[in-house]
Order: sequence, then structure tokens, then C-alpha cells
Amino acid sequence: MNSSKRRVNGVWAACLVLACVLLSRPALAFTDFVIGDIKVEGLTRIEIGTVFNYLPLAVGETLTEKRAAEAVRALFKTGFFSDVELAREGKVLIVKVAERPSIAKVEFEGNKDIGDDELRDALKRIGLAEGQVFNHSVLEQTELELERQYFARGKYGIRISSQVKPLERNRVEVLLKINEGKVAKIRGISIIGNHAFDDETLLDVFQLTPPTLGALFSGNDQYSRQKLAGDLEALRSYYLDRGYVDFSIDSTQVAITPDKQGVYITVNISEGDVYTVAAVRLAGEMVVPQAELEALIGVMPGEVFSRRRVTDSVDAISTRLGNEGYAFANINPVPELDRAARTVTLTFFVDPGKRVYVRRVNVSGNSRT
Repeated sequence: MNSSKRRVNGVWAACLVLACVLLSRPALAFTDFVIGDIKVEGLTRIEIGTVFNYLPLAVGETLTEKRAAEAVRALFKTGFFSDVELAREGKVLIVKVAERPSIAKVEFEGNKDIGDDELRDALKRIGLAEGQVFNHSVLEQTELELERQYFARGKYGIRISSQVKPLERNRVEVLLKINEGKVAKIRGISIIGNHAFDDETLLDVFQLTPPTLGALFSGNDQYSRQKLAGDLEALRSYYLDRGYVDFSIDSTQVAITPDKQGVYITVNISEGDVYTVAAVRLAGEMVVPQAELEALIGVMPGEVFSRRRVTDSVDAISTRLGNEGYAFANINPVPELDRAARTVTLTFFVDPGKRVYVRRVNVSGNSRT
């Protein structure tokens, strides 16, 4: 469904809602009267207590035309009812309602890339789920949500149609027919702002790639938001492992071709400067000789900063403490930047946590020892 069609449908939906409210305004040619009792007619599933919870009227109150209109609007606003009417029998206020149908079942047809359960979970967040009150206006939101799910997988040519089948006991079955279309192919990837490394070097870091013989079998020429996020993180790691502490990805644009079969990706970056390590320190509780832990640190003063070496050092210290029974040790590397000197001072804060003891080892299945 294109955007202009959605706007037209939205206008019609708004007009229909307004018409329902206006037509359902109390047509009582009544004079103001004191409500002696309130009765509700037309309920099948909704509890009468729910109506009274939303109805802004009470016994003993003087009902005016203004208050009656407010009551009708309040009940319409709940979304539970397709029609609301007020009537009077003596001093009794009669609230006549027509409940919207409930959703008995949501079915899908034509979906292959995304399973039924995953789609149901996504639609549940917007109110289209079994047991929920059905409202035609939610179908437009449903199409938008399904498009969002498939766009994330690179399927921009998706087409969706819906059918609503009335069932007994004021229920409906919703059938969503999906034509997934094909995954958009990568037509080109551009990196803007790189000076230290050429495009070819940086694009080798990416999993996504324009069509090649190898990509034909790997599927890496097929766009997906998840793959792009992984590639951007790989690009960030590439720079951080080479000392570019201030590296940033400023923006990413994904342009879709008119036929929705291809995408062009543009990544804008700021490289920043190369930082070297000024000093490395250990702090915290040393349950293992400090010299042993220092020997495990792979980051040395005078070297170019590398996030990978910092991560490897954290893993090595954690493993050493784990061998001593500190299975949940927390090692937190904190960098202190001197941007004028372009240096990093690293402090590894060690929190060994509580020591874990093994009380019993059960061995089963051996009959020899």
C-alpha cells in the first residue's frame, strides 16, 4: 500500500469515526433529568463493570445534553464498541452498545522468510492478536508493521492484502496474505571520510558485498539490516584496533532503487587521530600476585592502542582468576585520554567477586572404579 493510499484511507477512517460519534450522539429530545438508575444493553463479552468504569455518569447526577455527549465519546474512545446510544425510560438511563467483534484467529499465507509465531509476536504489540477487540483501523498498522519486519530483511518489494471473515458469536478471523518478493541486492557500498585506509581495504572488512561469484553462493550480496549492523561494528573495530580511539560512524544511508530490487549503501565516517598507550595500571583487589596479572596484559606503553589487545587482556585476567575459583570476576578497563598528546592511560580495575567452592562431584555410569 503506497503512502498516498494510506493517507486517503486514513481520511476515510477519520470521517467514519466522526460520523459514528455524531450519529450516535443521544437523539433524545429530553429535558435535563436526574438519573435514578443506569442499565446497559447489548453486552455479550465485555463485563458490565468495564462499561461503568469508563462511563462518566453516576446515579443521582443530572444528565444534560452536554454530559450525554461526553458519555458517548468516552465509551467510543475505549475502542470496545462500534455503536453507542443513550435512551431514557422514566428516570432510568439506558446505555445501548454494539460490541466490536473479537479476534478469534490470525492466519498468514505466503510467508516463508518469517515464521507465523514471529509475525504473531510482532502484531501483538500493535493490538492484532487472538482475543483482542478487532478494529478495521488496526489493519493499516498491521501492514506497516509487516513491512517493517520484511524491510529489515531486505525485502522491499513485499505486498500485503488482508481478509476479515465474520464468525459466530461476534468473532472474526483475520487472514493476511503476503507476497514476500525478493531480497534486494547490494548494488554498491561507499565509504566517505576515510583517509588513512583506502576503500578496498575497508570494504574487505564488510560481509556485505556487491554481486560476485562468491557472493552468489554465500548470499552476502543480499541486503539485511542485521548484516549491515554487523559490518558497521566490524568497521569500528578495525579502526579501534589500530589506535583510532575517536573514530565514529556519523551516518549511514540506504538508498533503494526504483524497482526495489537493489540498494546503495553510503557510510560517512570520521577517523580521528591515532593514539598511543602512555601507561598501563592495575587497581582493585589483588587475590593473585599483581606481577602475575601484569604479565597477562598484552597492552604495552609506547604501542599504538588496540581495543582487541585490551579485550584479550581482560579475558586472560578473568581466566587466571577463574582458575583460582573466582568464576565471576569482573575486569573493567578504563581509558583516560589525553587528546592534546594523543595518548591513552589504561587502568584495569579488578573485582574478583566471591570465590566459588565445589562441594560435591557426582559421577554416574562408571562400573570399574
